[in-house]
Amino acid sequence: MTAGRVVLAIAITLALAGTVQAGKRDDTLRWASNQVPESLDAYFNNVRIGVIIAHHLWDQLIYRDPKTGQYKPLLATAWKWTGPKSLELELRKGVRFHNGEAFDADDVVYTLNFVSNPANKAVTQQNVNWIEKAEKIDAHKVRILLRKPFPAALEYLAGPIPMYPNEYYAKAGPKGMSDKPVGTGPYRVTEHQPGRLVRFERNKDYFKESPRAQPTIGKLELRLIPDQNTQAAELMAKGLDWIFNVPPDQAKQLRAVRDLSVVAGETMRVVWLAMATREGTPTPVLKDIRVRKAINHAINREAMLKTVVGESARVIYTLCFPLQFGCTDEGAPRYAYDPAKAKALLAEAGHPNGLDIDLYAYRERQQTEAMIGYLRAAGIRANLRYMQYAAMRDALREGKAGFAHQTWGSFSVNDVSAMMPVFFKFQADDVNRDEKVRDLLDAGDTSVNPNVRRSAYKHALTIMAEQAYVAPLYSLPVYYAHSKELEFRPYADEIPRFWETRWK
Repeated sequence: MTAGRVVLAIAITLALAGTVQAGKRDDTLRWASNQVPESLDAYFNNVRIGVIIAHHLWDQLIYRDPKTGQYKPLLATAWKWTGPKSLELELRKGVRFHNGEAFDADDVVYTLNFVSNPANKAVTQQNVNWIEKAEKIDAHKVRILLRKPFPAALEYLAGPIPMYPNEYYAKAGPKGMSDKPVGTGPYRVTEHQPGRLVRFERNKDYFKESPRAQPTIGKLELRLIPDQNTQAAELMAKGLDWIFNVPPDQAKQLRAVRDLSVVAGETMRVVWLAMATREGTPTPVLKDIRVRKAINHAINREAMLKTVVGESARVIYTLCFPLQFGCTDEGAPRYAYDPAKAKALLAEAGHPNGLDIDLYAYRERQQTEAMIGYLRAAGIRANLRYMQYAAMRDALREGKAGFAHQTWGSFSVNDVSAMMPVFFKFQADDVNRDEKVRDLLDAGDTSVNPNVRRSAYKHALTIMAEQAYVAPLYSLPVYYAHSKELEFRPYADEIPRFWETRWK
């Protein structure tokens, strides 16, 4: 047993013997994350914890009901396409930002024009680069002009595109928005200590017409705790009320604690090994397709699901979540677990004694270590380089890293345009740069014909699999552990909705 598991076992023993305390005494839900958002500004962060925070602080123009998938009015009350590249929206009246600024067309126009301008360097550029510009029609009506037809526009407007107050954002900028966020959402930030904690309080003036539930819990406190065992011990000691991304073996132990609940569910997040082949790659060995195929054959995906991944996950064979529009593995080659074949491919590629390579990772370390074990058994000696996501992302973008354990939740957008194009359309995160794949993805992203979209995406996915640019692995479940005093419901989009959560 590892030292961490010994500590956790002792903590569980103490918790089992302890008395139940009321976690709702001060009406503050305390939760934790092991990720550190590089910014609280939603457009300058693409770590999951930042996405979660954003959904509590800001509203989007449109709301997608997570139970039905239906689009509903949020900050926009109505919308209509006036052409293949023109969308008009009527805006809700009477909404105010946390600082008292009234919401109107100027906020929408400023937000969309600022973040879609590449010069402003939003790190989530892939979510807004379909926008040519936004225009004000009147105080409560706007027009969004598209660079090209983009049939997934409503899905994005309902997800990773929150609305900001134009007057405040023009003065504060991204840094000021991160230090002191201002939105219209169900919670507002009262304190932000970067890298340590974020405190929230209920927005008592949250507009009653919102399709979101009115929040009932008065305060939230997010603590940034890198070590998962420390989080679990804090949860059992009543220092925390809710944690997530609990490792499967830890979740099993926590289920033995009488006053805790542990739930799990599949998410839209998929896991793969990225392999850089573009010009100037720091891992030129990966330019050989035989090495990439060897890596694909080296990983025992099914065994990993049973041993380190957990309940509700599934093996994937192409780089997308199976339920996203356009996702398919039909016709794409599959690389069965076959370490002997992996060794033969390495020998054929000129590496009869195997090879050494750095493997970068930023989360689910236990899974990365299992991958390293499988790779080593096939002759690929991977040296783990573990770091925060932003550091790993920048290393990949700058050509300092070329082999990485990647995950992506598509910003919870139920369309493959939020997945494959991010990594295969010559954007910052594309470490392969295949022109055929890029052009097929562009055709799929811009056609208004769903059959044309499906065909283009299928062809792109097939090429990606044939070239073994990535090693697709599995979808990622999330384990949540929380006090039994909380009523909490998980969703497949990986966003905990604390505005729906309540004390029992």
